[in-house]
Amino acid sequence: VHRLITYIFIYEDLISLACGAVIIWYFAGSFEKNVGTVKHCILTAAFSVLSALLYLFLQPLVSRLLEVGDARGFMPVAFAMLGVSTTRSRMKRTLLLGYRVPVLLLPWFGLCLAWFVPHSSLLGNLCGLLVGEAYGLGYCFCLDFPESVGSKLDQVFPFTLLKRIPGLKYIPGSLAERRASANSMIKAVPGTYPTQSYHCPSPLALPAHPSAQGQGF
Repeated sequence: VHRLITYIFIYEDLISLACGAVIIWYFAGSFEKNVGTVKHCILTAAFSVLSALLYLFLQPLVSRLLEVGDARGFMPVAFAMLGVSTTRSRMKRTLLLGYRVPVLLLPWFGLCLAWFVPHSSLLGNLCGLLVGEAYGLGYCFCLDFPESVGSKLDQVFPFTLLKRIPGLKYIPGSLAERRASANSMIKAVPGTYPTQSYHCPSPLALPAHPSAQGQGF
């Protein structure tokens, strides 16, 4: 049973490990900024288990037609997060290779590119994408919890320990706190930007009457 989660940490070689690190940094990092650290950790475990269960259900059927590789690495969970982001995005179309395409097609385009990643499972990535889109469309509503619960979980272990780790950026569960922290990073403190002082000479004083032409100023 523990392999339903631990498979996301298994890599075959350094190339697949490097690809997994880039995927975690890009997809998981952006997803965490949108939902918070608490919800990100819970959804990572939930997406991992649901993707693995769907893979175990489809693997005997697909293996009769195609050779199915073992699901390993973080990529199925990354596709689940990508599916959530695209289904809940307010954008309808985006630019891809100079063409405007629907946002919902981006994960499927990425699924084709992931075929060339070493030791990646096409069926595992497909299962992750289906789980993410099902969650994004509201079919996995049991995994959603209000922000008040996330704010309370921010104050309990082990999330209180994550806040104390140096170099680790903790994202709060409340949307208001996330916006406040983002605004504090955007607003510059007075004096932080370099300034250049310009000298504007005062205009020459004109004589008030003709008798004052010979006087200095």
